[in-house]
Amino acid sequence: MRKAVLADAGPLYAAVDPADMRHLQATQELQELALRRFDIVVSFPTLSEAYSLVLRKLGQKIALGWLNEMMDAALINPTPEEYRQAARKLHAFADQSITLFDATLAVLAQRTGLPVWTYDHHFDVMRVPVWR
Repeated sequence: MRKAVLADAGPLYAAVDPADMRHLQATQELQELALRRFDIVVSFPTLSEAYSLVLRKLGQKIALGWLNEMMDAALINPTPEEYRQAARKLHAFADQSITLFDATLAVLAQRTGLPVWTYDHHFDVMRVPVWR
């Protein structure tokens, strides 16, 4: 079985935007993941979040091109129960500004046993393994 990471929207966006402060880091990490033969798994909520960022910040042409490339990614869909678990997680960390996108990704990480490729400290707060 190949190794894999669950991608968060931050690195996905940073990799496509040359003006993003983490662009170089994201592209280097993509190269490292490929070299180490890691699959990059993307949840549908993360795909939607990242697409919205690319569309809003870089425009429709780039967003549609990015989306076409992402269709080759390993995609995963949360179950209704995983959304409920994510909502409970938000209540458990009510003192943090964690998004439903990130709480859902944390639940998926628990189910799959995969670390999350992210730059967001909230995954550390939620005690989710992070790929670094």
